[in-house]
Amino acid sequence: MSHSVETHTDELLSASRTVIGDELRSLTYFTERDIDQVYLRSDLDQTADLLGFAENERNGFHAQSLYANSELGDYLFTVRIFENGYLTRVIANGHGVWVTADSMEMDRFEELASALATILRSFEPME
Repeated sequence: MSHSVETHTDELLSASRTVIGDELRSLTYFTERDIDQVYLRSDLDQTADLLGFAENERNGFHAQSLYANSELGDYLFTVRIFENGYLTRVIANGHGVWVTADSMEMDRFEELASALATILRSFEPME
C-alpha cells in the first residue's frame, strides 16, 4: 500500500472512531482488485474470511452503475444488519470501505457514511 493510501486509511479509521467510538469492530479498505483490513478490534476472531466479505462488498461497484439515474437519486451507502452487529459499506471515487460496528442509532450510520465518502473522494485508489 502506498504511503498516500496508508495516510488516508488512517483518516478513514480516525473518522470511524470519531463517529462510532467503542462500537467500532473493524474497518476494511478495498478496490475491485485489492483488500486491506485496516483495523480489527482485539476481542474479535482474527481469522475471519475477508475474501468472502470482499467478494460480496465489491458487488457495490456494479450496484452503483445499476442504480445510476434512478428516481431514487445517487447511491450513498449500504447498511447490513446482522445478529451481532452492523456492516456499513461506502464506495466513492473507485474505491470503498466497509466498517463493522456493534449496535448504534441509525442516524450515526448516515454520519459515518458521509465522513467516509468525503475521505474516499479525496484520494486515488490503491493500485
